[in-house]
Amino acid sequence: MPLAAHPIPPLPAHQLFVFLLQAGLLVLLAVICGRLATRLRMPAVAGELCVGILLGPTVLGNIAPSAANWLLPRDAGQFHLLDALGQIGVVLLVGITGMEMDMSLVRRRSTTALSVGFGGLVLPFGLGFAAGWAAPASLLPDGTDRLVFALFLAVALCVSALPVIAKTLTDMNLIHRNVGQITLAAGMVDDIIGWILLSVVSAMAVGGAGRDSIVTPLLATVLVLAVTLLILRPLVSRAMKAAERTSDTATVVGSVTAFILLSAAATHALGLEAMFGAFLAGMLIGSGPRAVLARLAPLRTVVLAVFAPLFFATAGLRLELGALAKPATLAAAAALLLIAVLGKVAGVFAGARAVGLSAWESLALGGALNARGVIQLVIATVGLRIGVLNATSYTLIVLVAIATSLMAPPILRWTMRRIEHTAEEQLRLHDRSVLEWKPAEQTPEAHV
Repeated sequence: MPLAAHPIPPLPAHQLFVFLLQAGLLVLLAVICGRLATRLRMPAVAGELCVGILLGPTVLGNIAPSAANWLLPRDAGQFHLLDALGQIGVVLLVGITGMEMDMSLVRRRSTTALSVGFGGLVLPFGLGFAAGWAAPASLLPDGTDRLVFALFLAVALCVSALPVIAKTLTDMNLIHRNVGQITLAAGMVDDIIGWILLSVVSAMAVGGAGRDSIVTPLLATVLVLAVTLLILRPLVSRAMKAAERTSDTATVVGSVTAFILLSAAATHALGLEAMFGAFLAGMLIGSGPRAVLARLAPLRTVVLAVFAPLFFATAGLRLELGALAKPATLAAAAALLLIAVLGKVAGVFAGARAVGLSAWESLALGGALNARGVIQLVIATVGLRIGVLNATSYTLIVLVAIATSLMAPPILRWTMRRIEHTAEEQLRLHDRSVLEWKPAEQTPEAHV
């Protein structure tokens, strides 16, 4: 008979202590900085994104390196504990965002969402490619092909950050607005195409772009959409009707959480972004009975108050912005930021105007989709790992990610004041109040 397997040892006491301390401090500072951001008429996510910069190598690492190394040791196993918790947070946040989608509006205005999404992809991609082709050699790692670098930079500049956009719209109470709904739908278009492009360019960087590197992600996307519409939608509909007959809130919350996480795991296993699966799962759940959705209020509260702030705070821990002290690097960063903002806002504006949206609606969409946030941070990390970026070019892309995320709220505040509420939006807001989602109590932007 085979010997019994040795039990897996538990997490070491000191590693557990550091993890709990890290998580507790990040959540506490995220709450404090989020409240400070709202007092400055910014959504809470703006303050939450800055927490990692304060505790990471940029600030604490320079002011008190010994304290920074003790609190955030340069150990992959230790950091991955925190990273895993943050990933659960962002997946659940995107799933909840999917629940807020008004599918009737998306179906009616699918052409609008596609036009806005493609407009926000094509122009930034072209400008990013040109910038990469003309970039100084100091931004390229030794031995990197200029074409691959230019394509990678183009992909990095054309994406939008659905988690940051979703949190910003939630903090500002704009998800019920038509602009908010179209932003989320167009953001999904950007995400799907952006992740496919990233997989292709990454394949080019590590071994050349073959037929499989292009066809495989496209087939995976078609498969996911087909399974979602033909198999999962009727199954989820039956499950939601069964949940309507029970009063067990804990079972409903647990089942929905599991479905979102498993959907994210499925798309990740297919080589697509995990958040794609979470968003689709949220949309399926959101089409269920209102009485069932109202029981998900505890899940929304925990995700928005704890998990999402923890994720955004964690995102800044890898950043080192000290390289911007060099004038040449700062000039390159300013040029890249200008290209990124003009490309995204102008592209989205053109796509929105082409389908008949007003100038103010088009500007609002451009400002919202301009946020790159953590998606661009992930892409930058991939580029550093596969050798397409060096430390300087990585820092520049990270700066664009943070700056564009902080720019979105003031642009939205300025434009949305000039866009009238419609009766449909008021009805959608009423439905959200029935679901006990009340961001109006959290931030002064609620009445924008």
